[in-house]
Amino acid sequence: MSTSNKVLLAEDDMNLGKVLTTYLEAKGYQVKHATNGESAYELFCTSEVDICILDVMMPLKDGFTLAKEIRKLDKKVPIIFLTAKSLPQDMVYGLSIGGDDYITKPFSMEVLLARIEALLRRTYGDEETETQPIQMGSITFNVAHQSLIINGEEKKLTTRETELLLMLINKKNDVLDRGYALKKIWGDDSYYNARSMDVYITKLRKLFAPDPSVQIINVHGIGFKLVM
Repeated sequence: MSTSNKVLLAEDDMNLGKVLTTYLEAKGYQVKHATNGESAYELFCTSEVDICILDVMMPLKDGFTLAKEIRKLDKKVPIIFLTAKSLPQDMVYGLSIGGDDYITKPFSMEVLLARIEALLRRTYGDEETETQPIQMGSITFNVAHQSLIINGEEKKLTTRETELLLMLINKKNDVLDRGYALKKIWGDDSYYNARSMDVYITKLRKLFAPDPSVQIINVHGIGFKLVM
């Protein structure tokens, strides 16, 4: 991965923020550190940002609110949430509003770095490769732009939604094994990652609702099947 990537770090804990900034800069990243949600939003609007790392609990503007505002401006930039809260409903909510990953404190610096590099590869690694749109009934899947065209309206997808949909398409009318998809996209098949995938499946189903000929079916105990 190129080491010129620009990171927006929103973390109100000054000590942790300094440690993360020092560590990532040592790995070659350019880091802009904000200590509250409002200043982080200003930095996002005025700076070039390749990936966002957002603490959930911050003064002035929390990480979830900040993520929603960022998503209104940029549907593609990867967002990683950092939080001391490990409740499943918090994780599900964070992913449902456009987050790409969710890491609970305390965490290993090496794990965070690996997650950052994986998301950057998935988001920007194949930008120069032209990918032909895929027709799904009346819905057009524009892989290169990470979007669906539904009734003439463009609906943006996150990087992981795009990756999951591609896997489903590659197994069209056949079963996509749940464990395989989790390990391929998330790196492991933990409970929290499984919940993440369920959130994305639900979002894709809602997007497909205008065309009943395109459906994602649960295959109990095995995985999912895209039928079209």
